[in-house]
Amino acid sequence: MSLFGKIFGASPKPGAEASALVETYVKEVGGGKAANGLDPMPRGTAIGDKILALDREGQAKVVEVLPPLLAECDGQIEAFRSRLPEGIPRWNPHLQPGWHKLWGPRRALYHLLDALLSRKLPLSGNTVAALCQWCALAQPVHTYHHPVSKIVSAAENLAGGGSLEPRVAEALGALQKKLAAQPEYKDLRIPRERIEELLGQAPKVPIQPGEVWSDAALAYIERLSPSKQTAWAEVLALCQSATSGTPSAKWMASAEKLITKVMKKDDFKQGVLTWFPLVDKPRPNELLNSYNRPLHPLHISDGHADLLRGLAWICGLFEDKEIARAVGALAVSAYKKIPGQGPRLVRVGNACVYALGAMPGMDGVGQMALLRVKVKFGTAQKMLEKALGVAAKRLGLPKEDLEEMAVPGYGLTEVGKATWEFGDFSAELAIPDSKTTEIIWRNAEGKIQKSVPAKVKSDFAEDLKELKAAEKDIAKMLPAQVERIDQLYLQQKEWPLEVWRERYLDHPLVGVIARKLIWRFSHEGRSRDGLWQNGAICDRHGHALDLAPGTKVTHWHPLDSTHDEIAAWRVWLEEKEIRQPFKQAHREIYLLTPAEENTRVYSNRFAAHILKQHQFHALAGQRGWKNKLRLMVDDSYPPAHILLPKWNLRAEFWIEGVGTEYGQDTNDSGSYLYLSTDQVRFYPIAAPQRYAHAGGGGYAPDRGGPDEPSPLAEIPALVFSEIMRDVDLFVGVASVANDPNWNDGGPRGRYVDYWHNQSFGDLGASAQTRKAILERLIPRLKIASQCSFSDKFLVVKGQLRTYKIHLGSGNILMSPNDQYLCIVARSSVATPSSAKVFLPFEGDNVMAVVISKAFLLAEDGKIKDETINRQIRPA
Repeated sequence: MSLFGKIFGASPKPGAEASALVETYVKEVGGGKAANGLDPMPRGTAIGDKILALDREGQAKVVEVLPPLLAECDGQIEAFRSRLPEGIPRWNPHLQPGWHKLWGPRRALYHLLDALLSRKLPLSGNTVAALCQWCALAQPVHTYHHPVSKIVSAAENLAGGGSLEPRVAEALGALQKKLAAQPEYKDLRIPRERIEELLGQAPKVPIQPGEVWSDAALAYIERLSPSKQTAWAEVLALCQSATSGTPSAKWMASAEKLITKVMKKDDFKQGVLTWFPLVDKPRPNELLNSYNRPLHPLHISDGHADLLRGLAWICGLFEDKEIARAVGALAVSAYKKIPGQGPRLVRVGNACVYALGAMPGMDGVGQMALLRVKVKFGTAQKMLEKALGVAAKRLGLPKEDLEEMAVPGYGLTEVGKATWEFGDFSAELAIPDSKTTEIIWRNAEGKIQKSVPAKVKSDFAEDLKELKAAEKDIAKMLPAQVERIDQLYLQQKEWPLEVWRERYLDHPLVGVIARKLIWRFSHEGRSRDGLWQNGAICDRHGHALDLAPGTKVTHWHPLDSTHDEIAAWRVWLEEKEIRQPFKQAHREIYLLTPAEENTRVYSNRFAAHILKQHQFHALAGQRGWKNKLRLMVDDSYPPAHILLPKWNLRAEFWIEGVGTEYGQDTNDSGSYLYLSTDQVRFYPIAAPQRYAHAGGGGYAPDRGGPDEPSPLAEIPALVFSEIMRDVDLFVGVASVANDPNWNDGGPRGRYVDYWHNQSFGDLGASAQTRKAILERLIPRLKIASQCSFSDKFLVVKGQLRTYKIHLGSGNILMSPNDQYLCIVARSSVATPSSAKVFLPFEGDNVMAVVISKAFLLAEDGKIKDETINRQIRPA
């Protein structure tokens, strides 16, 4: 029996001379993989060089031999995979006995075919059809194993611009269907589109059905006149070529020419304003990958990703508020993370950022200001930084000022207010606080209307749409600006008084936030603190400040004042019922402890906690920290860290994954579910980045150079306090101790001691602040007579039992014997009683939980929730 018979169980029939050459080639080269671990290549071997030296006709005959041999190889390999022992993945058989006897010859044949197809050979229709059929039978097609693009090139050469013979067309059709059935393989899209072009199946516009936005686009274009359909076909054809990171000057010139000479701006605008919002919608029907597993409902095909990128680039040509808004929303959608996959459409998100930076005027910059806070993906932040630099240069402004100047007013005519006229009706848009917007409708007599008047809906549809869009944008921008201003401390910003008034105090949107904050005013060596009250900037006694020209303004921090001054501000704010958008007067201060003085270069204050990894990761991103999700893989990661360029420092929070059992200690994508915490350190910003294995083992620098941490005593007090406050936030929010369902210690009870120690342990800085506020607040409530304080607890005497609510975690112990009471927050938060309680700042969810639980338990006899009753009313 021939060599082929021994290896594959069949001998090749066509071309005896070519078959003999291939037989020798497999015998001499095909064992390369098994012998030395290298992929067997034809060039550089005696037989390989001999085949490559044949004339074009001889090489074509060798190609003719290869498809049936490769098909035989694939069949034998599939049979081998099907016999793998249980527990061995079919895609990972390389350590099994006998594998390389099949795989080595197969790879040798593939590389020989790949090398020959790189040459324009006179292949017959039968050979091209056989190549297509071989790929169409693959499970699945992969460019690492199948030279698909070169096979399509062979078909194009065979067609020569004319028609294909039926057998080749049929085989190409089978290959096209195979490629279309593998939507997750991006590098198969272009070969598939080339086949469609060969077969005359290319659509008039390069959009495929199956996604909400693409279905809407096809329906929209189909309704247009023939001339407008042609215009869209030209625009989308250009967009389809958007395959680079950023558009070339030539590409943008072509786009501008199309928009000005082929298509009207209004037609383009209507299209993108209709389609872009639909990109965020899940596909209507399930799409399976090549292994018959469903793709994520938000999956967008590779070709459509390029189209959307091109459309976003074109949007950068226009100074248009609506287009800027649509591009910003598309960017948020594109950077949205899909579990186990990451950001869904990075290239589209980057294209949106590029377009916003290129847009004339300030509308694009306003959207970037929103994205800077809303999107924490590292690549997105780099793109935003670059795009803001481009916009600043275009506008002739310093980049650090641009973000402040870019916040839109959204039609507000004064701070937090605007009135829109709609014929005989008016709409009063108001922003009562940094989280709420409201619209009040009035008729001509000033009487309040319960809903949008029908006359407004019918006669002022476009104006009403703009009003609702403004309200929606404000609702998104407000929390983004709160977060931005909250993080100004570490930037050491200082403004001239008039600049500060324009960008903060009197800005129609930002003023809603700025007027509830304390600011420091400095002039000629004298500093005074003030807050907006009754139309003026007042001190804590309510006296208006006389601010002279040349005054400098900074963001007030408790570290700037004495204990008595801080206490006075707190009392004043509570008496005036001014709710600050974040903790400022009540902000925690973290000072160096004796233990930290002893450790000198690191703090263990927040070590040995167990955090929910994904919750921690989200919080870190919100606070501007850089972090990578730890996977249970053999890889190393830097610690969570934040760069502080104003101080030439890098702060690090050391963390590591917890657990060793894949699938139990990880999610399906391999991400650790939990982290353990370790040290907080500071380094010079240029010091080598340290790395540690995902599962722990200590951090070490990845390159040489100075590696000494900065002594904690030398860290500026403001920097130390703010960084430790962030870390306290991470631990306080993401710790498993905050989950009332974890009283059993979580998976296999391994954290039971940690949960109990943290759930009812000593109060940290945030909890101590919370206790101080509640001690002043509780006596004013109707349940005051039932409440008292005991060390770490708010004690509530109910009708059935007495309850101790821990002021750090919000967890509950009840009499007798400190029995644990599990109440999940959603059962109690935002009850009517607690909703009316004034809190001096926003953002402390645990405070809201403690108060709402206190109201609930004070009337424990009226509780209807059976899961709670079973605990407080024992049988």
